[in-house]
Amino acid sequence: MSVSNLPGGDPAAQLDLAKPAPPSGHSYQESFDGPVGPAAAQPPQEPAEPETPEQAAAREAAASREAADTVMQAFGGVRGMIDMTLPGLVFIVTYNITHQVASAAWAALGLSALFVVVRLFKRETIQHAFSGVFGVAIGAWISMKTGKAENFYLPGLLWSVGYCVGLAVSALVRWPLIGVMLGPVTGEMFTWRTQNPGRLAAYTKATWAWVVIMGIKPVILFPLYFTGNVNLLGWLKVALGIPPMLLAMYVTWQILLKAPAPIKAAVEDE
Repeated sequence: MSVSNLPGGDPAAQLDLAKPAPPSGHSYQESFDGPVGPAAAQPPQEPAEPETPEQAAAREAAASREAADTVMQAFGGVRGMIDMTLPGLVFIVTYNITHQVASAAWAALGLSALFVVVRLFKRETIQHAFSGVFGVAIGAWISMKTGKAENFYLPGLLWSVGYCVGLAVSALVRWPLIGVMLGPVTGEMFTWRTQNPGRLAAYTKATWAWVVIMGIKPVILFPLYFTGNVNLLGWLKVALGIPPMLLAMYVTWQILLKAPAPIKAAVEDE
């Protein structure tokens, strides 16, 4: 009897049956000789070269500059400052022409409302324009109610004092308002408080700079308010509207340029 007639069949067939099947997608040649085809043609990837100190410094400087450039954006830019300044100018011009508090108040309020409509039409943010309308509306109401033109500027003066006090308190409790305002814009949120002491110091310094610069306005204007000199009060209010804010922004920009780069806040996956 030949071997091929035994129950196991042909020895070669037994050998083939005994051999384990190759993994899916592979051949026996791959199992013994390595991968074939496109995978074999790919050269091994070389590890990335480590970053040099000069490259790291340049990257940090670029990140700091990018964060500093957000200052103007956070405060509404020149457009936002114009939206908050021009109504006061319109009030004092109209009052000098008509000598009527109501006419001047309605003219200022109408201009503020127009700014909001234009921004809505252009689908722009109305945050700064709306805050201007709110302030002008209160000033217009008080001035018309009392019949005193100088009262149109009273809410703005009180706001300036409250703003400076709030800035000072925030710096003292280590929650500087400039950092609170810029953190969401730069993407760091509040990492500057817990992970980046250099930026905490920079935001604190910038906040104190705002206290000093923005405090100039009420120091000059409040004595004029009590004298009842509406013309001088109105023109100085306009003159002290944009320049101090631009100066405060520039000082903040310079401080943040020299500060450590922001640490982006981790975003949790939903």
